[in-house]
Amino acid sequence: MLSSTFERKAFTLLTCLFISSLVIAAVLSTKIISIFGFYAPAGVLAYSLTFIASDIISEVWGKERANEVIHCGFIALLAAICLSWAALNWTPAPFWTGQDGFASVLANTPRIVLASLIAYAISQKYDVWMFHLLRNKTDGKHLWLRNNLSTMTSQLIDSSIFVLIAFYGIMPVTEIIIGQWMAKTAIALLDTPLVYLGVSVLKKQDKLCATA
Repeated sequence: MLSSTFERKAFTLLTCLFISSLVIAAVLSTKIISIFGFYAPAGVLAYSLTFIASDIISEVWGKERANEVIHCGFIALLAAICLSWAALNWTPAPFWTGQDGFASVLANTPRIVLASLIAYAISQKYDVWMFHLLRNKTDGKHLWLRNNLSTMTSQLIDSSIFVLIAFYGIMPVTEIIIGQWMAKTAIALLDTPLVYLGVSVLKKQDKLCATA
C-alpha cells in the first residue's frame, strides 16, 4: 500500500486539480475561442484536466474513490453557481465602475454552470464506468486504450449536453459541439503520457512501501 502520508498528499493534489479545473472551466467557458478554424469554449483545456486527474485516481485508487471525487466536484459547481449569482447581484460600491465588465463575464455563468452540472454528472459517471469496464475486459492491461476510449466517448457526451444547454438559441451549437469535442479528443491523445507518468510514479511508490 502507498504510505499514508504520500497517499494523502497525492490524492489531495489530484482532487484539488480536478475541482479547481472543473470550476474555473465554467467561468472561462463564457468566452468562445477559435482553434484552427473550429470553435470551442475557452474552458476546454481546464475541463480536460479533470479527465487526467480522474483517470489517474481510477487506475490507482479504484472506482469508489473516483466517484467520491466526482461527487465533491458536483458540490463545488453548485457552490460556484450560488456564489456567482450572489456576487453579480450584490450592490456594488458607489466608486466602483467595473460592474458592466464584471457582468459581461458572470452574467451567463449560472446558465453555463447549470449546463456544466448536468453534462458533468452524466459524462464523468460514464467515464469512470467505461474506464473500469475496459480495465476488466483487458485484465488491467492497455491503460492507453481505456484512458483514450473512455475519455473520448465521455467528452462527446459532455460536449453535446453542455453546449446545447449553455448556448442553444444564442450561438451556433453544432459548430461548437464539433470544435469542443475535437479539441478535447486532441488533448486526450496528448495527455496519455501524463496519465502513464502519474500512475507510474504512484505505483512505484506503492512498491517501495511494500518492500520497506
